[in-house]
This record gives sequence, structure tokens and C-alpha cells, in this order.
Amino acid sequence: MGRAGLDSGSVLQAAAALADREGYEGVTLAALAAELGVKTPSLYNHISGLPGLRKELAVYGLVQLRHRLAEAVAGKAGSRAVHATGLAYVEFARRHPGLYEGIMRAPDVMDAEVEAAGDALLHLLLQVLDAYGLEREDALHTVRGLRSLLHGFAALEMRGGFGMSLDNNKSLDLLLRTYLAGLEQSVQAAEAGP
Repeated sequence: MGRAGLDSGSVLQAAAALADREGYEGVTLAALAAELGVKTPSLYNHISGLPGLRKELAVYGLVQLRHRLAEAVAGKAGSRAVHATGLAYVEFARRHPGLYEGIMRAPDVMDAEVEAAGDALLHLLLQVLDAYGLEREDALHTVRGLRSLLHGFAALEMRGGFGMSLDNNKSLDLLLRTYLAGLEQSVQAAEAGP
């Protein structure tokens, strides 16, 4: 792609593809320029240097992850929605390892754009948990726990941490079912009272 077709969107998509192929650290301005067939200074018409690009990658990744999870939970509720969320989350990390790492390494999580994209993802996850009738704080703790579980699984898998010849998808399914059984038991205990 030459200069004529270059815009902010194409630069960002090329950076995301480069991150997935070469790893997050492989996204440099020189590598991106080579990928796009332009000279490095041409990128500055579309991004504000490497820090700006990394912020844009984090926002883009959060938006893409939210979109993928929303597709996965469409028409589902309760445990089916949570299970679908878990599968889609790990699948996103598998398909987009560099972009996923960019989400986890957002340069400034307090940046307004990063925060807005993160809040949209959080809102979706809270909606997925609506069927459990959790109070806001309990729902936030539950999202935090689910995210920790899924990120831990995805990170271990990405780094080759599952060396045994077992089906990772079966492990993930069992992990999600166990989490859901615990969540449902916790909700029932709270409803029963002291």
C-alpha cells in the first residue's frame, strides 16, 4: 500500500496485524512503515509517535474485544452468556495475541479514550452478569474474578504454559463450568441469607 491509500484507520489495522504476527514489541515505527511501504516520517501524519500508536492499539483492541464478546453473548443469558464470554475472550487472545498484549499494556489506563473503551467493555460484562442479580460492588468483584481467570488461562496458553498433551479447550470448558458452579452457589447462599 502506497501513500495514496494511507489513513489513520489503515495505519492502525496494519499495526494490529503486525502486533499479532511479530508480537507487541515488534511494532516499531520502522517496522510499521516497512509494512505500509512508506517512509517512517509519513506515519506522523496519522499517529503521534510510538506512544500514540500504542494508545491507539490499546483502544482498538478493547473495542474489538468488546465487539467479539457482544457477538458471542447475543441471545444468551445467565450461565450460557458467561460461558460464551469466557470462550470468546480466550479465542480473541488466541487470534490476536499482539493486540491482546497491547490491551494489557495500555500506556495510560487513565487516558480518556482508553478509559472509555475499558468502561464499555466493563458495561458489557456487567450486563452479562445481570441474570445473577448481584449488587453493583459484588458484580464488579465477579467481573474482576472472571477477568483474572480468563487472562490467566490466556497468558499461560500464549506462553506455552500448557505443555501436557491435553485438549486446552476441554480444560477451558471445565474451568468455566467450575467457575459458574461456584458463582451460582454463591448467589444461592446470598439469597438464602444468614
